[in-house]
Amino acid sequence: MLLDLQLDASPDRSVLRARELVAAGAAGLFTFEGPHDVFLPLAAVAGRVDADLMTNVAIAMPRSPMHLAHTAWDLQLMSGGRFRLGLGSQIRPHIEKRYGARWSPPAARMREIVGAVQAILHSWQSGERLEFRGEHTTHTLMPPTFVPGPNPFGPPPVLLGALGPVMTRTAAEVADGLLVMPFHSRRHLLERTLPAVAEGLSRAGRGAADFAIHPQAIVAMGRTDAEVRSARAGVRGLLAFYGSTPAYLPVLEVEGRADLQPELNRLSKTGDVGAMTRLVDDALLDTIAVAGTPEECAAEIGRRFGDLPGAERVCCYFPGYDPPLEQVATLAAGLREL
Repeated sequence: MLLDLQLDASPDRSVLRARELVAAGAAGLFTFEGPHDVFLPLAAVAGRVDADLMTNVAIAMPRSPMHLAHTAWDLQLMSGGRFRLGLGSQIRPHIEKRYGARWSPPAARMREIVGAVQAILHSWQSGERLEFRGEHTTHTLMPPTFVPGPNPFGPPPVLLGALGPVMTRTAAEVADGLLVMPFHSRRHLLERTLPAVAEGLSRAGRGAADFAIHPQAIVAMGRTDAEVRSARAGVRGLLAFYGSTPAYLPVLEVEGRADLQPELNRLSKTGDVGAMTRLVDDALLDTIAVAGTPEECAAEIGRRFGDLPGAERVCCYFPGYDPPLEQVATLAAGLREL
């Protein structure tokens, strides 16, 4: 199994950080829609490091499919065919109040966005007329002036981040792969995610070989007890944040912890972060996250994801702490041996 790591640096520092992570064994690098633009760090490192590149995820609703297609096309060129466009929907308050964009039912909207991006990419690659008509977006005009021409590396894959059954099924119907949201458990994966994937593939008449599953792991890693405690504290804060969001309630329901979500949500509105993190006990942390030495973390990731169809790599997060690169290298080596 290959290791993908978050490129957690601003665009001006991303090349140096990317080289450090690749030297430590990262096979891929991904960005997320956080304090910096999701695409610029990848543009800075494309062609300069020996790694696959991915957005994980670019928030799609505020963006035009045409903008997404152009950026993905150019990153595919710049990276020598090693780019994957990972898209996500976000929740309504962020779409409306942070991005200032229009909200609509997310699964139907994401189905259209993925289809539109794929149609644009196909038109450029094949030379066929662009003819995409949807409820939310229409793309039928593509004069030669705006056509980049066939990509020598082919169009980049379009992946979709999902947690709930409807969005997961949608991903399996229309996207090239699924980005399993990092806040999940083995039980949720088996009981909710994989059945939704199977249903989506069946509806689309696709086989498992046509679809990649990219699991993600929140990792609390260290060599000493003190390092692991510190890492667990960072992970606990992220789990409390995720758990406060109604969209992640299904994971807590599967694990018999549904009562935790309303209380975390209430505390999030008061800003009592300390109380939120205290509600995430060790049992819940060890159910959702992966903790221990690098060797133990590699083994646990293998136990959770090694038997997933189409899962050949894993995205790992180290929230609130920065593990030594030597430990990252050991984790990467352990995953390669799985």
